[in-house]
Amino acid sequence: MTKVTRYPPGEIIIWLFIMAELLVFGLFFAAYAITRIDNVELFELYQKNLDTTAALYNTIALLSSSYFVIRSVIAIKADEQKNAYRWMLLAVAMGLVFIVIKTDEFSHHIDNGITLSTNTFYMFYLSLAFFHYLHVILGLVILGVLAHNMNKGMYSSKENASVETGASYWHMVDLVWLILFPLVYVM
Repeated sequence: MTKVTRYPPGEIIIWLFIMAELLVFGLFFAAYAITRIDNVELFELYQKNLDTTAALYNTIALLSSSYFVIRSVIAIKADEQKNAYRWMLLAVAMGLVFIVIKTDEFSHHIDNGITLSTNTFYMFYLSLAFFHYLHVILGLVILGVLAHNMNKGMYSSKENASVETGASYWHMVDLVWLILFPLVYVM
């Protein structure tokens, strides 16, 4: 018997949502890059104040989380519900690591009086970082619901479109970070 695989994975509506979100982030990234061209010295000066170590840890956390989501999808397709659940819990845990680190970073900026109106660099940095942060929170809610449903045995090798849909969203969140990290913290 030949196994049929859906492409793209998950429900089509998530792909429309992902494309819309990537368009918004893409416009935001383009505005950042264009503004940076006119303000290179300002951007380079304040970029040095960002915590690249925290950003690197966050990159590792999100990449690990995405790996765990992949393992969860593979496990559910193999009808290994308990393993899928465990992998998804690990994915959520690593997403929470990102939230804790990013919250600490935001707190540090707030404690130092940095706001959206501090300067153009911080307006872009805080806006981009917080917009992504909100997407991570939404992604964690989705992964949490998936984990809860996995624990109740609601998914299987035949019923897993919701798992693929949630995984697709989470990978979009990861992809955005993989662009945001070098663009804002490194370049």
